[in-house]
Amino acid sequence: ESLLVSHDTINLVAMNRATLVLNLLAVWLTLQSSAVIIADKWNVEKLRKQLHDPAKDRFDLECDTCVVLVDAIQLLVRENSSESDIATTFTKLCILLKVEDSLVCSGAVPEFKNEVLYVFTAIALGPKEVCGALIGDGCGMYYNPWKQNWTVTFPDVPKPPPPKEPDIPKPDASLIKVLHLSDIHLDMAYTEGLNAECGEPLCCRPPNKPAPPGRPAGYWGDYECDLPLRTISNLFEHLAQHKDRFDWIYWTGDLPAHNVWNQTRLQQLETMHTLTSLMKLHLGDKMVYPTLGNHESAPVNSFPPPFITGGNSNKWLLDSYLLDFSHWLPSSTFSTIRKGGFYSVLLTAGLKLISLNMNYCNSENWWLLINSTDPAGQLQWMISELQESEDAGGKVHIIGHIGPGLGSCMAVWSWNYHRIVNRYEATIVGQFFGHTHNDEFQIFYDENDPSRAINVVFLGPSITPYTSNNPGYRIYELDGIHNDTTFQLVDHHVHYLNLTKANLDNDTTWKPEYGAREAYGLSNLLPQEWSNLVDSMETNDTLFDRFYKHYHRRETIDCTTSQCKDSILCGLRTAQSHDSSHCHNITQAYRHYYNHRSC
Repeated sequence: ESLLVSHDTINLVAMNRATLVLNLLAVWLTLQSSAVIIADKWNVEKLRKQLHDPAKDRFDLECDTCVVLVDAIQLLVRENSSESDIATTFTKLCILLKVEDSLVCSGAVPEFKNEVLYVFTAIALGPKEVCGALIGDGCGMYYNPWKQNWTVTFPDVPKPPPPKEPDIPKPDASLIKVLHLSDIHLDMAYTEGLNAECGEPLCCRPPNKPAPPGRPAGYWGDYECDLPLRTISNLFEHLAQHKDRFDWIYWTGDLPAHNVWNQTRLQQLETMHTLTSLMKLHLGDKMVYPTLGNHESAPVNSFPPPFITGGNSNKWLLDSYLLDFSHWLPSSTFSTIRKGGFYSVLLTAGLKLISLNMNYCNSENWWLLINSTDPAGQLQWMISELQESEDAGGKVHIIGHIGPGLGSCMAVWSWNYHRIVNRYEATIVGQFFGHTHNDEFQIFYDENDPSRAINVVFLGPSITPYTSNNPGYRIYELDGIHNDTTFQLVDHHVHYLNLTKANLDNDTTWKPEYGAREAYGLSNLLPQEWSNLVDSMETNDTLFDRFYKHYHRRETIDCTTSQCKDSILCGLRTAQSHDSSHCHNITQAYRHYYNHRSC
């Protein structure tokens, strides 16, 4: 009871990011008893003082609270208390401090316990180092182990000159069309009529109670929840009716729902199998190329590198991933998938696909606290694949889940990735990621000439409406197969489902929303044109409002403050995480907000 502080204040800290809350809760498992906690007066009083300091903003509070908690944890973990005492104490504290309700608190303990206890016994980091990893730039000057220095090496081959701007294909030229699906987040427990604003990290599912008047979960979905199976089935039925619109499919991860406090390995595998079975049923004759999202594992974000073996390894997930997608993937991909969930494949003559496991850059992947140096050797492998394509005069597409410019991607990993894109700018002609659930992009700039845009990451819209989005997907048009093809992007088109209309009128028509060149007045989809677009949006509010409507696939959400607009534009200019050198007029708080978006 001596730990009872202002519930409003503790919630401001604890609810800043749902995943961080669950991780911090799991860390508390190392406490051995409530008596020991109360006896540790220094930590209790310091926590109380920090939480009530009116001079602290929300990021300082989050950081200081983290340091105090981890300090207490590392003191008590050496007491070798029983797991039952740890679990009981942790669950009571979670409920007492109203970090979450009893359902979420009771589920989070077993969900994260094994991973956190294993990692905490294997690392030699102090409280400031751990919190620097968890919170990053918002944690002041604390040392951040994700920013340690390591570098990939390049072959002793000169970089080719920058590619010349290709001609736009003629209207009757052949095109390759690629469907991009991302962040489905199927919720098998979604229930129409339950409360869509339940106060938990995910609602619209048992044991939530029926909603008060005016806020029940709709039949086809809700803007604050993940989607039921019937809506996903409707999407696949729609795509099956329009197979002529695309040649192959990029599927960039995050299949399970956001109920991250009570997921099991078996449930994650069942979700993956359900969705791949739907894909085979409706689109089995189309080639599908997947990548792993951070939600595929249980617990969420848990992707141990290959040096973790036995029961804590990801073998259970990678074996099933390979089995479910072997319908589409050739045997040449199996060895690297089994090693670390990444692979390469030849799409067509002259065009290779590299599929990355971006969980090896994820700063919320606790296993990387042990060793984060190029996990699984993935980036070094990527360089060899790119060099092979460069030597052959070929081009490359890259797919992944977490965008390399997002703050949840480790700074040192992102820096090395940025170097690779700079070196192979003439070879990489497309990058396609997801994770944010928004319709957006990130621009790479030349290391030596910061005014020259050299590449673009396209972050695809999500199928899930969580949160505040209409479900959507994107189709890219590429320069087609001919003697002088560049495989460059020519245009892209987004289609969406109006969830409000679907629930009110039972209208489940997936409609075209916009084409990039027409909507934004682009002459082409080359990197410099996207950079010019961001420059124009800085002063043209009409153009920015059009972009922001597409950002959520909805007309009812506004971004009217200068801080909101600046943070969005900063994100578009940032393809290297924790580097805002291309941003204008953006405060540290909003830079932190953008860098730590996580889905």
